[in-house]
Amino acid sequence: MGEREKILGRVRDALGDARGTEVEVPRDYRRRLTEDVAAGRADVLALFTERLADHRATVRHVGGDELATTLAAALWGREAKEIIVPADLPYGWLAELDGVRALADSAMTDTATLRAVDGVVTGCAVAIAQTGTIVLDGGRAQGRRALTLVPAHHLCVVHADQVVGTVPEAVSRVDPYRPLTWISGPTATGALGPPRVTGMHGPRSLEVLVVED
Repeated sequence: MGEREKILGRVRDALGDARGTEVEVPRDYRRRLTEDVAAGRADVLALFTERLADHRATVRHVGGDELATTLAAALWGREAKEIIVPADLPYGWLAELDGVRALADSAMTDTATLRAVDGVVTGCAVAIAQTGTIVLDGGRAQGRRALTLVPAHHLCVVHADQVVGTVPEAVSRVDPYRPLTWISGPTATGALGPPRVTGMHGPRSLEVLVVED
């Protein structure tokens, strides 16, 4: 007798008379499962929002059809006149932009130009509720690393299904060989002593739009 047969034999012995008994499945189990998953997602998004606030980031929740309007309003609120975006940023995100010039980044864009703009708009690869972290890997709608490290303001669009609960979950979603940037709020340092200094080596402000489709 092989190991497989031994294990299955032990399972049968443990079940005893209950082996083969039909189990009644509640007719509404699919609905309850859906509700449980939805509740779990709501908790994850709530924690993500809380952690972002802890990091002094601004976060807004918007519906998919409100993204362009909310994004434009966020930039108008900062009196932005010129921003830079990844070349492959979805056009629809900027559809309501009026009075704000959007420059498409390229390899020829120098650091002086990145410093001069009023902000940058990107997407992300994944986000982590537990730590309030946004992860960029240079993929679609994210651009190169310098794009989010030089401008003073970073507005990041995060879709709800990109938010996971823990760091291990996020690690399982990204390619470790890609240029990963992990962002937890505006850049800050305490190396110079108190008080905490924001924007010493990167964006002084981080704004996150969580899109709940």
